Amino acid sequence: MSLVKSAAFYFAVLLIVVFSVFPFYYAIITSFKTGTSLFQVNYLPTEFNFGNYVAVMKQGEFPRNILNSVIVATLTVALALFLAVTASYALARVRFRGRSLLLLTILAVSMFPQIAVLAGLFELIKFLGIYNTPWALIFSYTIFTLPFTVWVLTTFMRDLPIEIEEAAIVDGANPWVIITRVFLPLMWPALVTTGLLAFIGAWNEFLFALTFTISNDTRTVPVAIALLSGGTQHEIPWGSIMAASVIVTIPLVVLVLVFQRKIVSGLTAGGVKG
Repeated sequence: MSLVKSAAFYFAVLLIVVFSVFPFYYAIITSFKTGTSLFQVNYLPTEFNFGNYVAVMKQGEFPRNILNSVIVATLTVALALFLAVTASYALARVRFRGRSLLLLTILAVSMFPQIAVLAGLFELIKFLGIYNTPWALIFSYTIFTLPFTVWVLTTFMRDLPIEIEEAAIVDGANPWVIITRVFLPLMWPALVTTGLLAFIGAWNEFLFALTFTISNDTRTVPVAIALLSGGTQHEIPWGSIMAASVIVTIPLVVLVLVFQRKIVSGLTAGGVKG
């Protein structure tokens, strides 16, 4: 019976892996195809032509778009984590009236779909004078990233032993020293997990990037890839689109592989009480 369960488990894992990895694998082998071979279904590589990658990197402002995505996603993560760490300390360690209600309100904000706040956020960005700048995306991404990061870090900080905070207070540490010198070293798994998820969200976001930027030198890669297409189906440069998709996906894959242990620790933190 145990053998059947093990076989069923590994078969389910195999299905999940194939379902998750196959689209990216097919995008890779398609990115090396040119001409009519793009429309031929082959599950094994038939040619290795880097012409699509060369064409993408030479087309318009695509390298600049990649840099824009890196800058916007990095600054969004830095700003969101800074605000989330300080907010989570107040929500997890400082007792004040309405703390639970405030935390639920923060969580409720994340439930609003982007399209519901698009018009209001557009007017606010125009009022601030940051339309068609990276700051418009950083501002909007941070708003939607903060509820998730605050909630996760607050839950993580609540599980930290109160004794280490009391010992720091006895030694004369102020709240800022407690956050930066005591809690931050212990919160690396949670910071890496929330930071990476926030980075992926900012890197892949399309609606705000399309709405709040209008020039090629300020657009991010999701919009740049969407604008590669044009005309009828046979006029769409599928090879270039696949090459661009592979280029912008590889950094995310590398980040996940590098920080996978921290991600697992952050996701499972607080799951076991002992």
